[in-house]
Amino acid sequence: MPEYVEKQQAQKVDVWRLKKYVCKIKPIDIFTGKNIVVLNKTEAQEHDIYSGYRTELRHEGKSIIAIVDVSDQIVEPGEVGIFRDLAATHHLKKGETLEVVHMDMPESIGFIKKKLDKGTLTNTEIRTVVREIMQDKLSEIETSAWITAAYINGLSDDEIISLAYATVESGESLDLGKKPVLDKHCIGGVAGNRTTMVIVPIIAAAGLYIPKTSSRSITSATGTADTMEVFANVTFNMEELRSMVLKAKGAIVWGGGMKLAPVDDKLIRVRHPLSLDPEGMLLASILGKKKSVGAEYVLIDIPVGRGVKVPYMERGNELARHFIKVSDKLGMKVEALITDGAEPVGNGIGPGLECLDVLEVLEGRGPDDLRHKSLLMAGKLLELCGKVEKDRGYAVAEGIVSSGKAMAKFREIIELQGGNAKVKAGDIPIGSCTHTVVSDVPGGIFHVDNKTMAKIARIAGAPRDKGAGVLLHRCRGDRVDVGDKLFTIYAESEAKLDFAVKALRDLEPIEMRKMLLGSVG
Repeated sequence: MPEYVEKQQAQKVDVWRLKKYVCKIKPIDIFTGKNIVVLNKTEAQEHDIYSGYRTELRHEGKSIIAIVDVSDQIVEPGEVGIFRDLAATHHLKKGETLEVVHMDMPESIGFIKKKLDKGTLTNTEIRTVVREIMQDKLSEIETSAWITAAYINGLSDDEIISLAYATVESGESLDLGKKPVLDKHCIGGVAGNRTTMVIVPIIAAAGLYIPKTSSRSITSATGTADTMEVFANVTFNMEELRSMVLKAKGAIVWGGGMKLAPVDDKLIRVRHPLSLDPEGMLLASILGKKKSVGAEYVLIDIPVGRGVKVPYMERGNELARHFIKVSDKLGMKVEALITDGAEPVGNGIGPGLECLDVLEVLEGRGPDDLRHKSLLMAGKLLELCGKVEKDRGYAVAEGIVSSGKAMAKFREIIELQGGNAKVKAGDIPIGSCTHTVVSDVPGGIFHVDNKTMAKIARIAGAPRDKGAGVLLHRCRGDRVDVGDKLFTIYAESEAKLDFAVKALRDLEPIEMRKMLLGSVG
């Protein structure tokens, strides 16, 4: 072998040796929520690793990608600081050894720059970005750049479709082996609005499959999964979900409890602080999740009104058309329903209080707005899949409720999910500490603010405290006199109730308008 070739190979080996070294685990009892490790600063720099760089940790045949922080005080040479959550996830113990490997820049960085420069990404490029996000090869800053690029420059329909399929491929998929499969989704922003827990038993009682995966609260008073958890367990794996749906036709579970489109959870966590919700990512997220459960017919609820994600009807119609256009290319039949999102739906805001609304509606009573909206949406789904004739859906859905079949189905679902099928309103945990807000002026209710009501409920303890929340006594358009009840705050402790009451000083959850003299009811 020529001498210069031997020298080059020796240099490559030396470089490779510089790029990896062995350290012992030093636990750090702090939860970060991120894949971060701490390396000794001096030692890391000797191996060309700096703060913010990626590193691969090799442990017992596993590869863990993490972002580097450095310190000469926290860890000594030969140590690697491992935070509590990373240690728990990967079963890393004090004193065990890890191989620390310097990593090159991920391939996705070039594609993200391309999107920032208003380029259009190919199917392969988008799949690479999603794959490297799932592999933790991208830092939160780099993932933020990807979201920002989509927010500023938008995504083409082809990019949305590629992202939707990549979202499905990032996790597991549900295959019931049965058809048709139905689903629904609300783009959010409306307090209360617990339509899912009414729609699912109606559809299942009609003999159709509806494996509903729902979310927990991020900023709202409660998510569907949080509310359903009052009745039964919502955390299941994919095979358990499949088994329950094959038995009862329907289920209401927490989507985060299974590996269902997990890349979406990573993107939402990064998008949330700045409330960045690029339309292309919204469509890919929602439709990708529906695709992952095998849905063929999907109803999208687009609330429009003051204070929600879509403030104007024109924007709602544009979004609805976009959903239908993209879903058709994904092989799903979608109907988008524009609904009134200007104020809360139902009387209760908070897990336990919303459960009371659901039980009442399934008994044929309950808040008129929640009842009507649920029946309307269930009816549209029945029409969409061809189960009933056009314009007959509402009446059929109403009949399923009035016959008691929907309630019987709901109780069956509760029992399959490990809850008490004989649950009654008196069994629902409601906070014992209360404060009722009354009107101090006569007039009419002009606006009940979704965000403010949700904020009050959260301050009172929702959704962690299942009995906390707000119960509305009046709605938009109602006339009130001095001393009439407007809403009651419920909390599970006097301290949290006190926090919520004090917060009212700086909040305006209900806007009033004075009535003209001589006006009549």
